[in-house]
Amino acid sequence: MSKLKVLFLCTGNSCRSQMAEGWARHLKSEVIEAYSAGTNPQGLNPYAVKVMAEVGVDISSHRSQPIDALADIPLDFVVTVCGHAHETCPVFPGDCKVVHVGFEDPPQMAKALAEQGASEQAQLDCYRKVRDQIRAFIETLPEGLNHD
Repeated sequence: MSKLKVLFLCTGNSCRSQMAEGWARHLKSEVIEAYSAGTNPQGLNPYAVKVMAEVGVDISSHRSQPIDALADIPLDFVVTVCGHAHETCPVFPGDCKVVHVGFEDPPQMAKALAEQGASEQAQLDCYRKVRDQIRAFIETLPEGLNHD
């Protein structure tokens, strides 16, 4: 059985999609070939790298990339992990199915806390919360991709 080719897509490809790719590679590499990209890549978020490392998943070598970088890969699924990416998701060729599973934006949440004077630990907790939610979703795969 060949692996499902799954692209995790968000706007910046800096945090949520990177975490999803990392979890999929870590937990589901026997059934999923995972990729991530962004509609407007912004570079890898260091806090995403840090909180993933806390649970033994190294995404430090990942790079933020545009969707076009994956144009030659025949994808089975595109999972949009943020609302903006879902709204602006391009059409993919072939039998590729787009599934939306939105997660809160850790950098945005952390920024709001920082503006209120919250500690770095409190800000990192935003990343940890979403990291754990993404893990829970990845654990449902590949079956979790087949909802309409």
